[in-house]
Amino acid sequence: MSTATFETAPAGRPLRIGLWTAQALIAFVFISAGFIKLTTPIPQLAAMMPWAGQYSETFVRSIALVDLAGGIGILLPALTRILPGLTVVAALGCSVLQVIALVFHLSRGEAPVTPLNVVLLALSLFVLWGRSRKAPITPRQF
Repeated sequence: MSTATFETAPAGRPLRIGLWTAQALIAFVFISAGFIKLTTPIPQLAAMMPWAGQYSETFVRSIALVDLAGGIGILLPALTRILPGLTVVAALGCSVLQVIALVFHLSRGEAPVTPLNVVLLALSLFVLWGRSRKAPITPRQF
């Protein structure tokens, strides 16, 4: 079965490869970050991310769940072709989260940690554009 069967609009192979790569990278980063924020004791987490020790544990763990949801949502619906439109919603959510993270870190004088946020924002916007306009995933027919 060719990968073309997953697409509804004609898109070049490099674009499709780029989108899958971006989705996998975003998923890896968000799921990893979420898992770390969810499972690491706050004192240890604060040593890695100072802000984590300055906010409530509930806030930190909530951000972890948002990260996990974004990472899973950017990839799983597209891979399974079950409600693949959720990938577009997740890409939008990941984009918004990165804008908020940029503002948050800049307001705290943490500009050196923002390049990752900029890269994740760019990748999320690429997936948002690509999966909504150029290479959407067709839903699975049951």
